[in-house]
Amino acid sequence: MSKTKAFNVPNALSLLRVILVPVFMAALILMNGVGETWSETFLIRAVPALVFGLTAFTDLLDGKIARKYNLVTNFGKFIDPLADKFMVFGALIAILVSYTEIAPIFVWVSMIVMLRELAITSLRLVIAGNSGKVLAASWWGKVKTATQTLSILLIIMEPALFTPDFCPHLISYIAMAAITVTTIGSGIDYFKAYIPLIDMNK
Repeated sequence: MSKTKAFNVPNALSLLRVILVPVFMAALILMNGVGETWSETFLIRAVPALVFGLTAFTDLLDGKIARKYNLVTNFGKFIDPLADKFMVFGALIAILVSYTEIAPIFVWVSMIVMLRELAITSLRLVIAGNSGKVLAASWWGKVKTATQTLSILLIIMEPALFTPDFCPHLISYIAMAAITVTTIGSGIDYFKAYIPLIDMNK
């Protein structure tokens, strides 16, 4: 019974997200470049953008299905956040490799995102081990996730979008600023919520 329940639709979607991450990374890195025409450039960018969009959609879908049909499992609690980290970290790495012109700034944004994710994950593990409590995603956390997803899509598609001559990477810079603000804001919000739950005497 438990084995059957573990391989339900939400968990299958999480596993699909893990599988799609290297596909997205390969598509973005291998199709890196700008075509001779706008349509060629759009196609080059649209393929990895669509794969990433599909990957992000599975993240939205699996949680809704799990909650609506009461399909929450221990395996799901493990694979879902792991798949989320793979998705975000994979996108950051692929962009750093493919978009060398914005890499000097994007590398700092990536470090902030990765450090935030690792710190919050560590806090969750400590709290879960001590008290078994797991805090639900806050408003800040949901905004952070949505902002990261939209910003990554904008950065991927920027070569095919209109950008002013005086600042060729304006869209990417705005997207990076949005990622940074929401990542730090959600990190502070989670720390404020988790720190009181830590028993300093243990």
